[in-house]
Amino acid sequence: LGMLATGMPADGRALAQQARNEAAGFRYKWGYEMPPKMLAQWLGDRAQVRTQHAGMRPYRVVATVVGIDEEKGTPELFTCDPAGQVLGHKATSVGLKEQEAIEFLEEAMAGNSSLSFQETMEMAVSALRHVLENNNQGHDIEVGVVRKNYPAFRTVWRRIYKSPVAGQNILDGEGQ
Repeated sequence: LGMLATGMPADGRALAQQARNEAAGFRYKWGYEMPPKMLAQWLGDRAQVRTQHAGMRPYRVVATVVGIDEEKGTPELFTCDPAGQVLGHKATSVGLKEQEAIEFLEEAMAGNSSLSFQETMEMAVSALRHVLENNNQGHDIEVGVVRKNYPAFRTVWRRIYKSPVAGQNILDGEGQ
């Protein structure tokens, strides 16, 4: 499982710690990893409860949960907003210029039921380049990766070049 919290950093850290504890408790009680859908639903329930009580401030983050469901053996991607609404996706974006990136991803995904790992990475980076097109400098990005044959969550860093020099790839560098 992996979780990305976009928004207020303190709320994201608090929510991530609670999610870690919940996932660890699930693993201890049931003997297998918590499915991504269940964690996303748990996050949605926590967020929704905070909208009902006057003494509690709602979380100011959008949580994105990604992982491999062990029973189905399929990758899953969910977002949970501060109101507690949980949505499943094939590809998504949150944050600044979210709608522009989602429209780009919808066009790129049209007609493609499944993509290879390399095609998925290229599509994600192309969406970022499309959204950041007015910026002439390069950007360092971190991409969270969960693969079916390697189900551990890991990050891969890349540098996106706006205008690659001859012989230079749009993407440069990879790390753990």
